[in-house]
Amino acid sequence: MEHMIPKIKLNNGVEIPQLGFGTFKIEDGKPVIDAVTTALETGYRHIDTAAVYKNEDGVGTALHESGIRRDELFVTTKLWNRDQGYDSALRAFDESMKKLKLDFVDLYLIHWPTDMELISESWRALERLYKDGVVRAIGVSNFKEHHLKPILENCEVRPAANQVEFHLTLQQDQLLQYCNQQDIAIEAWSPLMQGTFGDIELVNQLADKYGKTPAQIILRWDIQKQVITIPKSVTPSRIKENFDIFDFVLSNEDMALLGQLNTETRIGPDPDDYKKK
Repeated sequence: MEHMIPKIKLNNGVEIPQLGFGTFKIEDGKPVIDAVTTALETGYRHIDTAAVYKNEDGVGTALHESGIRRDELFVTTKLWNRDQGYDSALRAFDESMKKLKLDFVDLYLIHWPTDMELISESWRALERLYKDGVVRAIGVSNFKEHHLKPILENCEVRPAANQVEFHLTLQQDQLLQYCNQQDIAIEAWSPLMQGTFGDIELVNQLADKYGKTPAQIILRWDIQKQVITIPKSVTPSRIKENFDIFDFVLSNEDMALLGQLNTETRIGPDPDDYKKK
């Protein structure tokens, strides 16, 4: 079923499945192994984790035990804040690789913009990993335009992706436009607003119109916005529901109506205010 998932070509030619499976706040061990296994059996081939999620080991186990060829999988993990810096970033990457039981990852991201001097050193480390061939693409997460500019002005390898909070009430039009101009793919974390979309009447109306669930309407909107989206669930029925979004298309009129729901309201922290942890 993975052939159903459209792919986006990153700025270095690497293709990333536009729908992925997120693992934020899924407990390591059996919970994350079961969730990732269900996702892979459903047809997902893009799995997103991070060092700070503390579940890379379980994710790696599920990937290893799936029997799916490595070249059919797309795996993302992220460098945590306390590991920022050149040498510490390289050590952190090695630790992630051991836990994931992989020889390479497809996408490695700097998780948050903290101290920009350290970010510069971290980016040099990511460039080295990229040149060494243990990472297929490198990027950032939660970076605003003013965080991206210093990297773009000094890098040897341009960021391929920027994973940010993106959903109906935080559409980040300016950042999306900037990243499109810079050929940086946008990935959406928390696309389903941590389940708080249930009271949005338009979404419920469109769900009735298309014979889909509200969650499927929102994820389809992401896909048609050319945004990479990584919904998360531990419930098998919802994991499968979130995958079932490729048999319908939202009209231009309905896409525009959904676009009017933007209020620039965050669920997670503002990257400018995020404290180093």
